[in-house]
Amino acid sequence: MSFVADPVDGLALLLWACDPDEPQRLATPFFQAAAAGAMDVPVEIYFTARSVHLLVPGVAERLRASERFDKSVLDALREAVSHGARLYACTDALHAQGLDPAHLIPECAGHGGAVQFMARATSLRWRALVF
Repeated sequence: MSFVADPVDGLALLLWACDPDEPQRLATPFFQAAAAGAMDVPVEIYFTARSVHLLVPGVAERLRASERFDKSVLDALREAVSHGARLYACTDALHAQGLDPAHLIPECAGHGGAVQFMARATSLRWRALVF
């Protein structure tokens, strides 16, 4: 079976309920991002709320979505990045969580928050998913 997507400018993912304390929820957004990237769809992932902890060195590396899953959450994140996904940390969420924006994993492309995500989510040429 072949799938052909309608042309879009990109896919924006908002990681809102992706809490490191619930690792079973963490791999799916990155698998979706990798799949879209493999289809040559530009992908932006916005980390907000407690999901910004996944951008702290060592956190995603220690987490597994399941004890049956060999890949760490960091492996899944890096797979999405290898397919072109760009990762953005919400500065307000970093501040609220007491995290230093200067000390994030190198895969983080920069900062982006509510305004950037809403610009994507309200565009007719972009698709948005919330996890």
